[in-house]
Order: sequence, then C-alpha cells, then structure tokens
Amino acid sequence: MHSFLQLSGLEAVTITPSSNFVNIGERTNVTGSARFLKLIKEDKFEEALEVALDQVRGGAQVIDVNMDEGMLDSKLAMVKYLNLMASEPEIAKIPVMIDSSNWDVIEAGLKCLQGKGIVNSISLKSGEPEFIRQAKLVKRYGAAVVVMAFDEQGQADTYDRRISICQRAYNILVHDLKFLPQDIIFDPNIFPVATGIEEHRNYALDFFAATKWIRTNLPHAHVSGGVSNVSFSFRGNQKVREAMHAAFLYHAIQHGMDMGIVNPTMLEVYDEIDKELLVRVEDVLLNRRDDATERLLEFAETVKGAAKKKEQDDEWRKGSVEERLTHALVKGIIDFIDQDTEEARQKYGRPLLVIEGPLMGGMNVVGDLFGAGKMFLPQVVKSARVMKKSVAYLTPYLEEEKRLSGSTQQSAAKVLMATVKGDVHDIGKNIVGVVLACNNYEVVDLGVMVPTEKILEAAKRENVDVIGLSGLITPSLDEMVHVAKEMQRQKMELPLLIGGATTSRIHTAVKIDPVYDGPVVHVLDASRSVPVTSELINRRTRDDFKTRLKKEYQQLRVDHENRKGTKNYITLEEARKNKTAIDWSTTTYYKPKFTGRKELINYPLEEIRPYIDWTPFFQTWMLAGRYPGILKDSVVGAEAQKLYNDANKMLDEIIRDKSLQANAVLAFFPATSKLDDVVLRRDDSSEAELATVHFLRQQNKKAQGLPNFCLSDLISPEAGKDYLGMFAVTAGIGLEKLIEKHQANHDDYSDIMAKAIADRLAEAFAELLHEKVRRDYWGYASEEHLSNDELIDEAYAGIRPAPGYPACPDHTEKKLLFELLDAGKTGIILTESYAMYPAAAVSGYYFSHPSSKYFGLGKIEKDQVEDYAKRKGMTVEEIEKWLAPNLSYDV
Repeated sequence: MHSFLQLSGLEAVTITPSSNFVNIGERTNVTGSARFLKLIKEDKFEEALEVALDQVRGGAQVIDVNMDEGMLDSKLAMVKYLNLMASEPEIAKIPVMIDSSNWDVIEAGLKCLQGKGIVNSISLKSGEPEFIRQAKLVKRYGAAVVVMAFDEQGQADTYDRRISICQRAYNILVHDLKFLPQDIIFDPNIFPVATGIEEHRNYALDFFAATKWIRTNLPHAHVSGGVSNVSFSFRGNQKVREAMHAAFLYHAIQHGMDMGIVNPTMLEVYDEIDKELLVRVEDVLLNRRDDATERLLEFAETVKGAAKKKEQDDEWRKGSVEERLTHALVKGIIDFIDQDTEEARQKYGRPLLVIEGPLMGGMNVVGDLFGAGKMFLPQVVKSARVMKKSVAYLTPYLEEEKRLSGSTQQSAAKVLMATVKGDVHDIGKNIVGVVLACNNYEVVDLGVMVPTEKILEAAKRENVDVIGLSGLITPSLDEMVHVAKEMQRQKMELPLLIGGATTSRIHTAVKIDPVYDGPVVHVLDASRSVPVTSELINRRTRDDFKTRLKKEYQQLRVDHENRKGTKNYITLEEARKNKTAIDWSTTTYYKPKFTGRKELINYPLEEIRPYIDWTPFFQTWMLAGRYPGILKDSVVGAEAQKLYNDANKMLDEIIRDKSLQANAVLAFFPATSKLDDVVLRRDDSSEAELATVHFLRQQNKKAQGLPNFCLSDLISPEAGKDYLGMFAVTAGIGLEKLIEKHQANHDDYSDIMAKAIADRLAEAFAELLHEKVRRDYWGYASEEHLSNDELIDEAYAGIRPAPGYPACPDHTEKKLLFELLDAGKTGIILTESYAMYPAAAVSGYYFSHPSSKYFGLGKIEKDQVEDYAKRKGMTVEEIEKWLAPNLSYDV
C-alpha cells in the first residue's frame, strides 16, 4: 500500500516525509479575507476567482474554501465557486480543502471536486454515529480529512485528552472503516499561552508532545494547526507575536507538524529573533519557569512600537579563525574573507586543507540550516559568494601545490547542468547550481541553448556523476525527451535530473522516464536538488532510489491513463457555439493614433522602475508571499527586506551607470475576426490581407453561463471597425557584460540578482507601455488613473496576452509577431524554439474590448488540433509537438 498522502486537482500532489511544510492558501475564506467576503456577498464570483488565482501563482499547495457566513447561502456559494474554480485550468490543478462547520455544505462541495481534496473538518463532538456517518461519506467521495481533537466532552486541552481522542478517532477510521491512514490529518488544537491562567501553561508543550505522539503512534497520519492562536494574549504587540509564531512553528515542525495555515504577516525568521526575546518566548512555550509569563510580559513592554535599530555587532571577530569563517559563510559577510582565509592557510599549511576543513565545515552548517528551513535561498547564495571568494584567494596556492605534487581536489560528486537547445532561461538552473556547490558538489554549467550532442559529449569528457536539464518554454519538454532517448541509445546510465518552470512530475513520468532506463527524477525546486542528488550518487541508496522512482512513475502513468477515460470536453463546433457573447452593435470602437509600427529605443529606466511588480522577484529567490506583505512575511520577512534593499541598491547602480538598456516596439493593424483567427490589414486604406493571427479555443465543458474563451472573440467580425495591437520589449540589452563582471568577481548573488532585476524591468516596461497604449497610443481608456497595485491586479480595461503562455500557448505564433514588428531592430531575436533573446524580454498582443480577460486554454481535443494545423498550413504532428501540454490525449 502506498503510504503517502496523495491529493489532486487536475495535477497530483504527493506529500512525502521529505516534502517541505505544506502551506494551505486561506484567502478564499469568507471568515479570513474581507475582500473575498465582499466579492462573494456582491455576487462578483468571477472577480473572486482572482483571489484563488493569486494563491496558485503565489505557490499555495492546497486552497482552502470557506463560505460560512450568516448572510450567505453557504451551500449555493460553495457549489458556484468550486464549479468556477474547476472551469479555470490554472486554478483547477490545485487540490481543494472544503472548509465548513456545516456538513451539508461540505457534502455539496465534495460533489463538485474533480480531484482528491480535503474535508475540514469532522470530529467526535456529536458522538460516534455522526462521526462514522460523515467519515464514510468522506471515504466514499475519495477525500482526505482533517480530524479535530474534539469529542462529546469538548475540545481537547491536555496532552492526555488530545492523544486519547486522536487514538479513538484513528481506530474508528482505520480499523473499523478501513480509511487510509495517510488520508487523516489531525488538528490537536493550538491554544493561547501566557494568559496568566495556570492551566494554560502547558498548552504549547502538550501540543508538541501530542504531535510527536501522533506521528509516532498513528502511522502515516499528518498533523495540522492554526499557529496564530498561540499568541492571542499579545494582540497589539506584533514583534512578540511574530517571535512566538516563529518559535512555535520551529518546535512544532521538529515534533512532526507537517502542514497548516500560518498568517504570512505575523512570523519572524527564527534565527533573527532577538536572543533575549527568544529565551523568554521559549520559556513560555516550553514552560521552563514559573515566572515565564511575567518575564515575557515585562519584556513585551520594552518592545512596543517601532523595532529598535540594530547596531553593528563585531563580537564574532573575536572567535577562532574557524568560527570566523563559519560565521562569514552563514551570514554572507565578505568584508574579512581574504584576511581570514590567509590566516587559515598559514594555520593549516596547505590550501586544500583549508577548503576541506573550515570552509567545507562552514558550508555544511549552511547546508544543514537550509535543509532545516532556518536559512533561505538568498542567504545561501550569499554564502556561496563568500565560499567562492575564499576559494579564489586560495586558487593560486592550489595551482602551485598541484604543480609540485600532482594532487587533485576531490569533490562529493560532479553535476553537469544545462538549459536545453532553443531555451535561454537560466536563473533557476543557476540557483540550483549554487545550492549544489554549497554542499560540496562540483558543478559544470554549460549555459543556455545547449544541444544534446554537446551535453552528452561534456558529460563523458568531464566524467560527471549526474546530468541536470533545465527549461522554461514548452518546446524544452520535447528537447528533454530527445536528450533522454539519446542517452538510452548511447547506453548511458547516468542519473538524469529534470527541472524548470515548464516541467512537471507527471510529464517526467509519462514522457521522459519510459524512454530511459537510467534514473530519472523531476526536481521541483532548488531545495530538493541536494537530497535527490545525494541519493542518486550514493552507491548504497542509488539502486533502491531508482527502483522506487521507476515504480512511482509507473503508477503515475497508470493513473494518467485511467484519468483519460474521464475527460470532460466538448467538440470544437460546440465550443465555437459557446463563444464569448459580445453585442458588437453597441460596442464603442477606438482608432489608434497610428497604424503600423513605432519604436522606443533606450527608454529611461527611472521611468520604468515605479512599474515593477516585486512579487515575482521574491518568487525567483524561493521566498513565497506577496509584496509588500512579504517584507513582514511568515518565515521570510527579514530576509525579504534585505533582498529588497540589495535589489534597489543594484537598481540604483544600473540606472546611474546605464548598464542596461530598455528598447520596445509596438504596432497597430486593422483587424477582423474570422472564427478563431484574426485577419490583419496593413492600414485603414488597404483592402488586401496582411496576415492572419491564429488562436485556440477552450474545449473543457463549462459551468452554465461561462463561455469557451478564444482571443479572437474579442475582435469584431465586421471589417473596418476594430484593431489588434502587438508589442515586444526588452530590458536586457547590456546584461551580458553585467553578468561577466559579476562572474569574474565570483559573485553568484549579484549575477542572479542582475538577471532577476532585468526580468522585472522587462515586465515593468511591458506594463508601462500597455498603460501608454490604453491612455495615449490607442486611447480607449484615456481617463484611466490607476495605482501600481491596481495595475498589478490587472484592474485596467483590455489585456496583453503573450504567445506561448496560457491563453495562446503556441510559441510558433511569435514568428509572425516578430516579423510584423520587425523586432530584431530593437535587439530582440527568436531562437529556433521561439524563445526570446535576451531572456529579459516580453512580447504579446493588445486587445481593447471591455470584455477582455485573461484565461488559460487548458486541454484541447484532436478535432481542434487538426483544424488548427490546417489553418496554419502545418502538419498535425508539428502542432502536437508545440502544444503537447495542452493536448487531451497522448502523442
């Protein structure tokens, strides 16, 4: 029996012992979000759908939906909202937690789920018969369940009551009802501490102990909880509450708590908590002193209001050279690294002993802290910078030593990494490389757009232990399959790591794993790269790991095959009949100020800067949360603030030195829709067709009243009325020189930072240009005055979808776009796989109609693929290659 909790929307999520803490998105909860409640009350369900979309894009692994409010028809609202979620592919891929205190609402919600969700919650408070009835229904609907530590006598508030109730519930569920134990999530109740009431002193300790007991004695069950409850005694004192949440969560996770809802604005970084405050908080949580509450209250009085300015602490400079090197590595301090490295070289005699001794010792500390969730990616990258600076200082001595003795340094293993042919995106790959290097792996980075033959030749020449492939755009998936097939043909046995934004566990299982006999594993993010690589190179664990992976991926293929029999699609003809309903007779048309193209060369970066959306910037660094809230975020607030400060400092330098250049080109053409296509003319006086832009239509069966969207629906079918705009922008001109400078300084942190900033500037330029289009160049929203937050929330009229992305996922359409724009004149080119170079570039279309909205195409059927291929003059096989992730069938 598979012992892992498996959940699914349209995509599967497996919670394993090696998974990180599972964050449950709670903003689609009328009791937790005033904005969401307002939208639901005002029957603005489609706008409320954006709340769910924000959570998906913010990295939520499960979405909690709660409609319990006195003035709502909760059952009707739950059903309506879940059906809407299911109709939007980007949201529908995420598992759902149906949250209600009303069983009828829960059951109505369960009937809507198309995957495996979670019921929140059931308990023994109404007695065993009702508990059993509800549990049987949960099992029948195929869901997992949250079980509250609550019985006929009330909520469990002691260790003994917690474990007694959980044991009783577990026995009923597992032994009597044959409920899968991994589908049970216990909530043993988090209560406030430091209340002054004697009976409350052991609340946190009892929760920790009960959590550990559950994870030890109730096999495969999980533990969840609401962390903010613990600090209710200190409402109004955010500094103390943040510290309490961080410390509580740290200890709870150590005892086995593996999922839950944490208030993202009310948590401090555990290692950054004021040491005196931490002692007093943990005195309370761990009940270490009789006067713990009084001492914390006393300290709380001293930290009300603004936080004290942190003074420079150079006390660490008094430690031994080993302690100083470790401190510098953990804190990312480069100021003294040369002198400390020289002191260590003098002490150890040989440069190799410095690397193998204090430097690797310090990096081991970094690796342990990162693995334990007590350090974050930006800190790790800074650590790598310190390590590289130190090694660079030692390199001349190492070379001399090698020359004299012929000795070689032996790393843990050698990993080759490459972004596959046709793809230019490498930030994620570089981050993985840094994390691996911090754990003593030698990384051979071949860069971007690397053909298969070069990858395999380098793997043999360098005698690597593992190959890692990265890709962002859809065609990269097919290229990775090609690499795997070629490795099989050449009888290679090296482990193959698959990663990148476009990749997925299911694609790896269905498309890559079957064509290669060696170990293949999808790596979700940089935090998983080290444990996965460690298992793959360890001769004792490698075979077992490979066997386990092959078995797991085989099961994923079986599940994938079974799901194909439960498609919920309609024909292309039916989808076209359900097109977006627009009354063109009442539509107001706006004529752009010009037709044809217009260039904006070397646009001032200082004007672009205010349009930056910082949220994706933090996601690049694996810090989840939305700006500006992330600056006071769950576990990452302090580090997010440092990262933000560093980014703005570099941005100041880039603008001052003019080290990056931003260019753009835009164009408008008279346009007419024709079924799913848009026909363009050169200008208003021209009758001849200039070109045809091809779009695709959603084919998933929709809830009543929702259309099957296609972008062509947004253009008038009557000639001489409407227009289509298009654009391409870049902020990456000059980035290569900037990167070379940082790499020459062994500065991965600045290297990655520069690329991330260039990406943000390109997106900001696209946002700025769209505003100019709406208010001036096209002028259909000339009176618009929106804040940057409103721009980020897409509160404007019209849209700017990009070819290769959810609404129009065919990358080959970029070819026509770039030809019409003559985009090469601005310094942007297309690779053979239609990736834009420089990577810091954005291109797309402009639609002006008020009904315009962003959407995801989702899966499409064979009849549309055949029709689309015919319209484009391509073969079905060529189209299937480019649209593989969007096909409802296997190719």
